[in-house]
Amino acid sequence: MAGANGSAAAEAEAAARRVGAPTNPMATALLTDQYQFSMAYAYWKAGKHADRAVKNPFGGEFTVFAGLEECIKFIANFKFTEDDILFLQSVMPMCEDAFFDYLRKTNCSDVEVYSIPEGSVVFPKVPLMRVEGPVAVVQLLETPFVNLINYASLVTTNAARHRHVAGKSKVLLEFGLRRAQGPDGAISASKYCFMGGFDATSNVLAGNLFGIPLRGTHSHAYVSSYMSLDEIPDKSLKSKDGSRVCKDFVSLVKEWLQKIQLADSLCGVFGETNQSELAAFASYALAFPTNFLALVDTYDVMRSGIPNFCAVALALHDLGYKASGIRLDSGDLAYLSIEARKVFRTLEMEFNVPAFGKMIITASNDLNEETIDALNKQGHEVDSFGIGTYLVTCYSQAALGCVFKLVEINSRPRIKLSEDVAKVSIPCKKRCFRLYGKEGYPLVDIMMRESEPSPKAGERILCRHPFLESKRAYVVPQHVEELLQCYWPGTSNKPRVELPSLEEIRGRCMQQLEKLRPDHIRRLNPTPYKVSVSTKLYEFIHSLWLNEAPVGELQ
Repeated sequence: MAGANGSAAAEAEAAARRVGAPTNPMATALLTDQYQFSMAYAYWKAGKHADRAVKNPFGGEFTVFAGLEECIKFIANFKFTEDDILFLQSVMPMCEDAFFDYLRKTNCSDVEVYSIPEGSVVFPKVPLMRVEGPVAVVQLLETPFVNLINYASLVTTNAARHRHVAGKSKVLLEFGLRRAQGPDGAISASKYCFMGGFDATSNVLAGNLFGIPLRGTHSHAYVSSYMSLDEIPDKSLKSKDGSRVCKDFVSLVKEWLQKIQLADSLCGVFGETNQSELAAFASYALAFPTNFLALVDTYDVMRSGIPNFCAVALALHDLGYKASGIRLDSGDLAYLSIEARKVFRTLEMEFNVPAFGKMIITASNDLNEETIDALNKQGHEVDSFGIGTYLVTCYSQAALGCVFKLVEINSRPRIKLSEDVAKVSIPCKKRCFRLYGKEGYPLVDIMMRESEPSPKAGERILCRHPFLESKRAYVVPQHVEELLQCYWPGTSNKPRVELPSLEEIRGRCMQQLEKLRPDHIRRLNPTPYKVSVSTKLYEFIHSLWLNEAPVGELQ
């Protein structure tokens, strides 16, 4: 027995090294609710702690599943330190010492995890994950798993919704670090926003940890910190090809500003501009000539910010550089973006500067799904959206209703009943499949008992609503996808699916969203996606329901 325990411990350590540690160092074996330890002790006290349990998490209507990698890292590193044991003994003095000896030896080597791939679009009732193992251990995994999945899936879904409303062609930037719920919330948000379709983040640590592209320019504080052009000490700038040096870049900028003010095509629309803003732009361009993007709304967008930016951008062009564009952080974003684009195009024609009219216009300022949708309806010239508060805090929905239900114990199916049918669990160990139609769209997800044969392409199958007898339909799928795959085989010899990279998960998410019928993911009144069970599972659910529900008596 000691040899078996030693072997399991060695295997667990090897798995931890292969998978890596959780991103958040606070994700330890103690990250669970107190009642999970109470139940674990009660199982142990009754000799039931080794009973084989099967549990499923979920609840949601178009959700992108995320958090799987962190769950696998959690169980790979699951163990109690001696300090953990001492703390538990201090808060649970009624428990026997032998229980804590049991916890000292506990790991997840005998746990199996089957999951839908991370980045998949999922729907209510279909289990995201199936966790099998000793009931006491699986009980201890409930809270951390739900914690690791809930926010991850919520923010990934929020990001995917923003991507859907913005469209494929727009660049989406996550700017939520300063508004997120603490450092761990900010890091998670950056990771899962990228997974949900965002292109870059302002969060430098997230860029370092996950390889997410970084984007950022300057703030209003940088612009307002300058008082005059005299504050720029070194005014020289080497041309992009290195062939010459402009000794006074500031004078070149001033020359271009005068040309813009006198341009016939602009009809004298630009007068005097704020010179401290011009100094800030020139100084920033000297520091970043290859990536000059300016925040133009510190004083007045059209009277000062745009002409000052254009003067610096044209001076950079003289030296072989190409300015990136502008950021708008206030005002009427639709109107200002259109007017700015008009100026860029006019100057492109006036001074024969190729692609000047195509410079990037980025908009920020507390954007969300609704404001982006409104901008689309008004018409705008924004190329890139910087989104923060509403994105990372998931302002429109505070939490995701992911749950963790016992569906089988020692191969005996279990069911949780409720007067609210939506809360009735679907019992037993299940396999889940997605059935696709002729046009390539998914038609329905179907759950089946593990012993049933898999559905096959081209063969008709009856799909039934789990609870409503009259809701049923035959489906002849053109393609069948099995959803649950083994990501943690435990001590079984089942093949293990390797965890994909963040880029691969992001790609899957984008591909999944493209596969869905547009009416399933539209913002207003989306068509509910059908989730069904097989005839055998339907009959078993209702048979078990009748057996477990107490029979009332009228007197």
